[in-house]
Amino acid sequence: MVPANFNKRLLPIDEKWIVSDKDHLGGKPRVQGTRISVAFLLECLASGMSVAEIVDAYPTLTENAVQGALRELAHEKEAAAG
Repeated sequence: MVPANFNKRLLPIDEKWIVSDKDHLGGKPRVQGTRISVAFLLECLASGMSVAEIVDAYPTLTENAVQGALRELAHEKEAAAG
């Protein structure tokens, strides 16, 4: 069961984790400080990799960065739906 305060507790974004600019990955959204696209990150998760496995496989990522990017995505999707 999801706690009643789930969205309030996890969704506030205090740092921008997803960035894009024409000089990196052709402007595709990526995790800040890396050359890892958000799409690739989602593909890793969809394939069954855990956050820890992703961080182990791609040392430019931290668990905090992965979780921050996912929170930011969730927040954007929630805002777009609302």
